[in-house]
Amino acid sequence: MGQTVSVNSAAIAATPSTSWLTVTPHRALFAVGAGNLCLSMLWWALWLIDIRWGLLQLPSTPIYAGWLHAVVLPYLVLAPFIFGFLFTVFPRWMPVAPFGRWHYLPTAGSLLLAQLVLLSSMFSGPLGLHIGLLVGLAGWTNGLVLLLDRLRQDRSDCWHARSITLAMALGWLGMLAICVHQFAASHVWIDLAMKLGVHGLLLPIYLSVAHRMFPFFAKSVFPQYEAWRPVGLLGALWALLILHLVLELSGAQRWLWLSDLPATVLGLWMVKRWWPPQGAPFILRALFVGLLWWPIGAALYSVQSLLLWVDIAALGRAPLHAYTIGLFGAVLVAMVSRVSRGHSGRRLEMNRIDRSAFIAIQAVAVLRILAEFGVDYWAVNAVAAIGWVLVLLPWLLQCMWIWSTPRVDGKPG
Repeated sequence: MGQTVSVNSAAIAATPSTSWLTVTPHRALFAVGAGNLCLSMLWWALWLIDIRWGLLQLPSTPIYAGWLHAVVLPYLVLAPFIFGFLFTVFPRWMPVAPFGRWHYLPTAGSLLLAQLVLLSSMFSGPLGLHIGLLVGLAGWTNGLVLLLDRLRQDRSDCWHARSITLAMALGWLGMLAICVHQFAASHVWIDLAMKLGVHGLLLPIYLSVAHRMFPFFAKSVFPQYEAWRPVGLLGALWALLILHLVLELSGAQRWLWLSDLPATVLGLWMVKRWWPPQGAPFILRALFVGLLWWPIGAALYSVQSLLLWVDIAALGRAPLHAYTIGLFGAVLVAMVSRVSRGHSGRRLEMNRIDRSAFIAIQAVAVLRILAEFGVDYWAVNAVAAIGWVLVLLPWLLQCMWIWSTPRVDGKPG
């Protein structure tokens, strides 16, 4: 992750925790992601409680709070985790020069500051919203430029890096669209940002990383395992995702099954093909269990689309939250646990806190989906949001301890 340096035990003991948080890209940006996740979900839970029971009398946000929630999650909560991972693996995948602190710290600081300013815009008003969005765009721009620079240096034809960088470019466009929305009267821009955040940014990145890493992880445990990773599969995934985006942005929800039915079949086939042998450790199985939410979400989108042909509007945001909580939340816990433990010299295993967070996030996803069928929509939503905070907080605190302390094996990084 950086140049090799000698580190003695006395130097390690004297290093403050704040320095350890910035010593590698994943430590710094994962810590920002953890903070942003806690803050955003706590704010969302309080807003839902206020909507349902009117207990807090919170001031209104400059834009609809639901829109703010929808754009904060991909662009300011999950983005730091993604940047931290990419700044760590890009130099290894291609290989190219590693990133130094003053490469990744501006992105980390910008995304943290943007989150703080945006969530406080209920008190500061539109000016705070504008400033927060521009700071977030600056952080995104710095991060994307760094990734593009390393991709330019690549001589290994790393298709995973190309796929992910394309998704990050679409994410930057989504972040730009949010900023444009503040100066344009049309809601087209915020709609574009929300849809790009899921099908242009997060899904292709999660699936590209799964294609690259999940079979590799399985083969590292089971040498006889076939690490099946055809490059053509990335092209098929992108074709389906782009088709979904085009259909959704054009208002052709009735036709979404054209992209999502094949995605359902492809997703089930991929998970079945990749599934690790019996006896796989939990930290490995968790990755594939989390990935199962992809075909589940695609199947829900397909059913929702087909029901529109008989004039039945059903499922609401259930398909979306199968992705945002089920897939993105579960795989986040599994991958961050693995990266944090592996890059801190710890054994690759999930302890009770990790397992509890992973299992509980599945329950939160199911609860949020069931909210679309319940009689008290806002109450169930509030419970699900509170669940996000409660089930992930102990895990995030444990992770913060890992990121802010030296490696247990005494190695640098």
